[in-house]
Amino acid sequence: MSASSAQPSRGGAPALHLYGWRHPSVLAAAVFSAYAGFVQFAATAALPDIAAAFGVAGDGAGDIAAEVGLSGTTLGIALGIIRMASVGSLPLARQADSHGRRRVMLITSLAALGLTAVAAGIPSFWLFVAVLAVARPLASATNAVAGVIAAEEVPTSDRSKALAVITLGYGVGAGLPVVLRAVTDLVGDVIGFRVLFALAGLFLATLPLVARLVREPDRAARLVDAEAETAKRLGHVPAALRGRLLLVATLTFFVAFLTGPINTYLFLYAESVTGLSPSIQGVVAPVAAGMGALGLLLGVRLADRYGRIPTAMWSKVALAAAGILTYSAGQVGAVAGYVLTLLIGSSYAPAVAATASEIFPTSIRATAAGWITVAGTVGAVLGLLIFGVVADAAGSFTTAAWVVCVPAAISTIGYRYLPETKHLELEQSAPEIG
Repeated sequence: MSASSAQPSRGGAPALHLYGWRHPSVLAAAVFSAYAGFVQFAATAALPDIAAAFGVAGDGAGDIAAEVGLSGTTLGIALGIIRMASVGSLPLARQADSHGRRRVMLITSLAALGLTAVAAGIPSFWLFVAVLAVARPLASATNAVAGVIAAEEVPTSDRSKALAVITLGYGVGAGLPVVLRAVTDLVGDVIGFRVLFALAGLFLATLPLVARLVREPDRAARLVDAEAETAKRLGHVPAALRGRLLLVATLTFFVAFLTGPINTYLFLYAESVTGLSPSIQGVVAPVAAGMGALGLLLGVRLADRYGRIPTAMWSKVALAAAGILTYSAGQVGAVAGYVLTLLIGSSYAPAVAATASEIFPTSIRATAAGWITVAGTVGAVLGLLIFGVVADAAGSFTTAAWVVCVPAAISTIGYRYLPETKHLELEQSAPEIG
């Protein structure tokens, strides 16, 4: 569905104009998610280079420090600080309920890319961490609001597809640093993290062109233009929905508790522990990207045909198993786990993104997305810290993987207490309250 359609709205308000998942506004929102993905994943992809540049082999206790240059605990604290900073995305995301999705997304993207470019010239490790910590919540807010825009611009038949496009955009941005490091390793010296971060300045130059394609969803525009008394309630979560938000946030916490460390330490583990070269990673990356795209298609099909909740449940358990495999079988496990986590994680994304959009009303949708982002942030931070400490204490990444993956698998039961929203429009699945 690519043409515009209109649906009548309640109370005699103007009709809502809905578009297909290929509408320029949705595609442009995916580009903004790509910006966010690059900002948030560049440090992860270049972590071996960062550890080597700022650390000294053997500068901490344990074998991990001797292998990578910084101890697992030091890296866990630094990465935890950067991740934890994403809690700042909540007040930013809430502004999208009061002042418009488009405006907030443009401002946060501009600032996130600018700070990432600045980080390229930072001379000391902890100052470098501080700058990235400021950029992180801006990128998180960008991604959250981009998903809200995509969800609100399309009918229910296209919602999982539109949100899959947002996930794909984020994945492209997150995967770009990996591809760049692999390509440069093949043709010469692998690209350094400073040059990689400086590329954010080039993306910054494209932002005005992409911004012209993004429109404010009609649902959001009607609320932002509402009378002042109504506007005061925007972003306030009613008591009737707080339990639902808490449950979604808790489920998000546990999946991030898994994916935070599993994805973040992957390239450090593969390159510095198993000896997998960046060039080999570059060969695997296109395959993994293809599997990620296949996972999105599979996730959309399953979420639309069998429901959001069953799809979220099976994929979360499978993701935990893939996480354990990643750190349990040397180079083979790292490669297989990399591919499988992308496939399964991509299958998981459309279902949970659609659910999170469909069970909350428009007046708090961006705020809910902000809270969910915060829950994911806290989960990822604790996962990073615990993974790093366990890896140091046990001298094993495998043990650390079990510690973060098993609780995530157990938490899957919580999805049974969320409503199934398949085939429901936003006004049916989450009517305005108050």
